[in-house]
Amino acid sequence: MIRPAVPEDLPRLQDIERAAGEPFRALDMAAIADDDPPSLEDLAAYQRAGRAWVCDTGDGPMAYLLAEVVDGYGHVEQVSVHPDHARQGLGRRLIEHAAEWASREGLAGLTLTTYAEVPWNAPYYARLGFATLGEEDLTDGLRAIRDHEIARGLDAWPRVTMRR
Repeated sequence: MIRPAVPEDLPRLQDIERAAGEPFRALDMAAIADDDPPSLEDLAAYQRAGRAWVCDTGDGPMAYLLAEVVDGYGHVEQVSVHPDHARQGLGRRLIEHAAEWASREGLAGLTLTTYAEVPWNAPYYARLGFATLGEEDLTDGLRAIRDHEIARGLDAWPRVTMRR
């Protein structure tokens, strides 16, 4: 079941993020696996704003999504699924929930940034209806997000911006 995150969920979201990073090691992307999850303060800001949702399978959250509003679109800041629950449609359900939220908010669709060559990143989002944007299609807000990612060193591997 998809539901809004509550304060008690936030430490679990950090655990999900750490676990979700581990498969990157097999792709020689250990820096991604070692990256710290969002802080409790950052997670709480999304939660208080009503832009953090969890997929709760009955035993607590097993996946989560954080969203922002960027240039008239809902922007998927983060979506993570615990590897023990991967390939069960939890990420897809969260993305669909975010799309419904964006529609209710009068937003034009969804955007996100992701790794181009990681099978559970850009190829997965393409199957969910996202298309890769060219540099000329980036809005000011998306450019700022990409600049921040570059500053954090996330562009050590090819990244793309996508929209649905």
